[in-house]
Amino acid sequence: MDKTVDARGLLCPEPVLLTKKAIDSMQSGIVRVVVDNNAARENVTRLAENKGWRVEVAAEGNEFVLTLRK
Repeated sequence: MDKTVDARGLLCPEPVLLTKKAIDSMQSGIVRVVVDNNAARENVTRLAENKGWRVEVAAEGNEFVLTLRK
């Protein structure tokens, strides 16, 4: 089952903690994380890659959509 984490408007570490909770509950699949600042984008990317997830980042206006796959 795919999940979406909406972390817009949140400052670190909240986006990282929400993403960690989502990916820790899944063996595999797709998690989409929406953030609106560079620090959150970088930190969520680092967390996901360290846990073995592939990360694709797409900029959409002032937001970033991170697609995590495992």
